[in-house]
This record gives sequence, structure tokens and C-alpha cells, in this order.
Amino acid sequence: MELTSPIEYLKGVGPAKGALLQKELSIFTLEDLLNHFPFRYIDRTQFFDIQSLPHHTGHVQVKGVLSRVQLLGQGRKKRLTAQLKDPTGTLELIWFSGITWIQKQLVEGAEYIAFGKIQVYFDQVNMPHPELERLEGQPIKKAQRLEPVYSSTEKLNAKGLDTRNRRKLIQHLFEKIRKEALPENLSNDLLNELQLLNRYEAYLNIHLPANNERLSRAIFRLKFEELFFLQLRLFMLKKVRKKNLKGFVFEKIGSYFNDFYQHHLPFNLTKAQQRVIKEIRQDLKAGIQMNRLLQGDVGSGKTIVAVLCILMALDNGFQSCLMAPTEILAKQHFEGIRELLIPLGIQVAYLSGSVKGKPRKEILEELANGHIDVLIGTHALIEPKVEFKQLGLAIIDEQHRFGVAQRAKLWNKSRPFPPHVLVMTATPIPRTLAMTLYGDLDVSVIDELPPGRKAVQTIHQTENNRLRVFGFMQEQIQIGRQIYVVYPLIEESETLDLQNLMEGYEAISRAFPMPDYQISIVHGKMKPADKDFEMQRFVTGQTQIMVATTVIEVGVNVPNASVMIIENTERFGLSQLHQLRGRVGRGADQSYCILMSSFKLSNEAKKRIKTMVDTNNGFEIAEADLELRGPGTIEGTQQSGLISFKLADISKDQALLKQARNLANTITEKDPQLMTPMNAPLKKHIEKHYQHVKGWSRIS
Repeated sequence: MELTSPIEYLKGVGPAKGALLQKELSIFTLEDLLNHFPFRYIDRTQFFDIQSLPHHTGHVQVKGVLSRVQLLGQGRKKRLTAQLKDPTGTLELIWFSGITWIQKQLVEGAEYIAFGKIQVYFDQVNMPHPELERLEGQPIKKAQRLEPVYSSTEKLNAKGLDTRNRRKLIQHLFEKIRKEALPENLSNDLLNELQLLNRYEAYLNIHLPANNERLSRAIFRLKFEELFFLQLRLFMLKKVRKKNLKGFVFEKIGSYFNDFYQHHLPFNLTKAQQRVIKEIRQDLKAGIQMNRLLQGDVGSGKTIVAVLCILMALDNGFQSCLMAPTEILAKQHFEGIRELLIPLGIQVAYLSGSVKGKPRKEILEELANGHIDVLIGTHALIEPKVEFKQLGLAIIDEQHRFGVAQRAKLWNKSRPFPPHVLVMTATPIPRTLAMTLYGDLDVSVIDELPPGRKAVQTIHQTENNRLRVFGFMQEQIQIGRQIYVVYPLIEESETLDLQNLMEGYEAISRAFPMPDYQISIVHGKMKPADKDFEMQRFVTGQTQIMVATTVIEVGVNVPNASVMIIENTERFGLSQLHQLRGRVGRGADQSYCILMSSFKLSNEAKKRIKTMVDTNNGFEIAEADLELRGPGTIEGTQQSGLISFKLADISKDQALLKQARNLANTITEKDPQLMTPMNAPLKKHIEKHYQHVKGWSRIS
């Protein structure tokens, strides 16, 4: 039987159940069923005495004689009960559905094995809806097994596709398939070096484990396979790109760069910035298209690195563009960069959806004839009518907010080679996740803050300290500072969140009355023009307090704002809290972040808040976030399409990821195209499973 066969062809499935498996679990073929792994296992090798059961909370297995089978209650309260007795005590078995059918199967005085979860109700121990197996005088099979438990849904359970019947399907499948159906995809060298189970044995023992040792080895083998093939693919892509993707050569460092560096640089570069610029310089003169990720915490000075890259492009006769995800952020980049470049006579223009009519037409004309040197804007930059005379460098800020197809359009803006690409992110990505997500990119990290920047002091306060917080806010306003007060806005509870925001705004308005104080309010339900008006009032210092939802997470840069108060802190993720904190600490003054929360907190919320209070290091925070929440929720990784492991967990399997990465690197160094007979299984597997991955899908 071929693994590509439709699932309905398997004994015990058929068309109706097959359609349900497709709909509920996306299981279309036998291979899909095989790759739908158990999420836990039940030890059916152990029996418990009934008297010891009140101390157990999980699934247990007991053996005893059945007695007193009876129907109790009426209507909705109708239930079937039975007593199971062993030498140490009595356990009540109870059923609320399927009563008529179950009652017919039960034989008083017969010996049974009951398996299920224990409940204690009014000091009475019971087991609802147990799995029952009648012994009928046979001795118990010694060390029955470790039983897999599969994720299920109510619809699957109702149609006889619960975990018990899915085990039977897997057993039928292994009766039908031979070892050849699961050919080995790793080389003998790898199997021997890591002492791995072969592929067939791994699949057999993850579904039907012989014992704990075989189960552990099966899980290890399949986790390694997931991580290894991802890394192998990334290294191959990187080597192909470096070999085939030629790029413009920026040979010289000329007058623009030198003049700016010597006379107009607003501050001395940190060692980290100098190191990053050297790395970029090597890329730009190598004749290979640069594809580099620049990571740096909020306020670490990524923008000045971008400016110096733009000057390198200009010195070599090329235009540059910078694309940001929002108008606020794009406008901020435009104003900051134009101010830096005006003294050099460099033409910087701004383009977004809101630039229309004659101004837009003029920008497009000047861009095409080369009068505009640098274009900064939103995704309006990638529209077909936007044509450059000679685009050499494309900078993308907060790239996770752009889709792959959008980023690819930038590649088509220059000929004969694609532009050099520099991707910037202020969302620190843990090293292990960066290796997995961006393994085929070159990664640069700015890991120190500019001199003179004071670390933001973070304090946790609960609701009963509200008046003390108001007093602190008054002190800060009196010395000329401005304050953000941020409320969560989560779509599922938008109405409730908006209500909280408005109640908070009213409470602050009472504590800080006009005309002594002015307050701005910004939230997602406002019209863009009203939002911009309120933002500008705060930016220009007309208002002292900005009450907002997380719309300010990326965007506004107000050096005078030195206090960030985050309400309902427990409802934010770690990386989002860190991004919000990054809105203050932009000036030379001591800044503060106050985390307000209710008194009752979950353990995870306590850990998040403690991490925020203990460190300002974005990479430490990102590592903690990865441990707490797993990779799927790290901002931007879900849309990448890469983090879809069935077994591996990047936060827990970091050592295995590094091992897989090192082995993949060694193999591709010696045999980049996997042409040797030894690597034939690897090549075959990649060709089969990665055909859908196009080369451009790894753009930044």
C-alpha cells in the first residue's frame, strides 16, 4: 500500500470518516495519518489499588470484579453506575451518555480492567466513562503497553474516530505498509554518528512504542530530522544565492560618506555600529547581492547605519529606498534622514498612499530621471508606476510586517541585478530562532546602546498604588516631562478594551484637570486624520499625557517623553512590553516604565513582569519570551511559514538545533549540491519535500 493513497482506503475509515478526518485534522493521505503524532502516552503497564486512588489525578488502571450495575436519575440527570471491587476497596464507574449500549455489555460478577481519569465527588471516588476490558478468565498480558493519545474533536469522537479507534487505524496501517514505504532519508554516516533508529522504526515506535527507551529514541530521531532538513535547506539556499545572485559592486567610499562621517555625524559610533558597517561594506563590494538582517534593540542606532549605507550607494552612483510598515514610522524616518542629509545637498523624497496628484507625479518623474537620491515611504514604494533610474540599495524596516510577495516586488525595481537588501528589525530575535528563521541570511547585531543613554528604570505597581503613581506623574510633568499611558487592545475583546481606555482617560482627566494639564487620546477606532492631530499635539509638547492603545508601539519618537505607564500589564506579551518601553529613554534624561497590574497574577505573568523589571536587554527578553511562549508567538514568525514543526520545539531543543545546524553546515561545505552517493538520500528527500519553496521566498 502506497503512503500517497487516500485515507478512505484504509481499513476502518471509508468515505464518510475520511471526509471528517480531512475536514477536522487535514488528514488526506496515509502519510498524513502517519505524520499526525500522539501528543502524550498512557502507561498501561501499571495497575493501582483502589484504596490509593484519591491521591492520583491523571489516568489510572485498576482491576476488579463488577457489581451493582444500575440506572439512576431521570431525563438529563439520567446516568448508569456500576461498582468495581478489588481486595482494597470499591470504585464507582459512571456513564452519562451511550447508556443503553454500555448497559448491554456489562456482566455482573465478571472481572474487568478499567482505565480512565479519577474524580473525587463528596469524598466518593469515581471514574467517569472508563475504558473497560473484560478478562474472561484470561491472565493479564504482562506489561501491556504505552498507549498513544491523539488530539481529537467532538465530531471525531461522535463518529468513532476517538483516540482508541485512531490507535486501531495506525495498527492497520502498520500491518499494510512495509519498510520500503518509509525509505531512509539520512545518510549511513549520520545514522551511525548519532546512533539513530532507522526511519521505519522511528515511525513505528512513536505511534506504537515497545517501551519508554524506544519511544525516546523515536522522538529524538524525528525531531533531529525536522531541524536538520530545515537547516540543510537554508545552507543550500545561501550557497546558491552567493554563487548565482550577482550584485552591483560599490567599489569606493567617496566624498558623501567621508564628508558626513567627518563633519556631520551627530555622535560617535559605538563599536557595535562600526563592526556592522564593516560587515555591510564587505558585502557591498563583493559583487554578490547583499541580503543582510540588521538586528538592534530600540534606540541602538540602526538608522545611522542605514544612512551610512545610503551614502555608500550614492558614492557609487546608485539611488536608495527605505520602506516602513506605517505612515507614522515612514514619516519619522523621512524627517530624521532628510535633516541629516540636507547639508550634503542630497535629495530625499517621501511617498505614501496619501501623496496624490501633482506632488506624486513630480516625485515619480524626478525619481525616474535620477534627481531624487533617496525615496522613503510605505508599501507605496513597490507600486508598478514607481520607477528608479538606478536603484542599488533597498532598506526594509520592521520586515515581519511585509509579506514575501511585497518584498519580492522591490527586487524588480533595478536592472541588471536586484538591489542590495538591508532588513532592519527592532524586535530582538533570539539567536536560536534567528538561525532557524533567517539561516540563509547574513545577520548583523548592534548589541550596545549609544553612550549617554540611561537604561529605563522599570517598576511594577498594583492597582492599590494608583494614587502614588498619579503623584509621580505630577512630579515628572512639573519638571517638564511627558507621559504615555498605554492600554491593551486585543481584537477579541475590543469593546471591553475601548471601555477600559475611556474609563482610564476619564480617571486621568479627573486627576489632571484642564487648564493646568492637557491630555491626548489615540486609539484604533479614530479616523487617521484625528489620530495624526492628537499625535502631533503630543510630539510638539502641547499635551503632557498621551492615553493610547498599542498604536504607539512602533512609530512616535518623542525624546521629551520619559515615563511609560502600561495598564493591564498581564495582558501583554514580553516582546510587546519591551517594544512599548522602548518609546521612552530616547533623550538624555532618566526614563521610567511603570507596569500596572491587578494583584492576582498567573505564574507566567509574574515571570514576564519579573523579566521586565530585571533586564533592559532585548535579546535576554526575547530568549525569555521564547521559553515562556514558544516560537509560534514571537512577533512575525508565524507568517514566515517556517516554524511549523510537528515535534521539535526551538525553545526546548536548542542543543539539538545547534547539532543539526553544525552537521548541515559541514555537509554543504563539502558537497553544496548533495551530489555524492553518500548524500543521495538527503538530495532525494529535499527534492520531494521542498519543491514548493521558490528561491525568492527567502527574500529578507
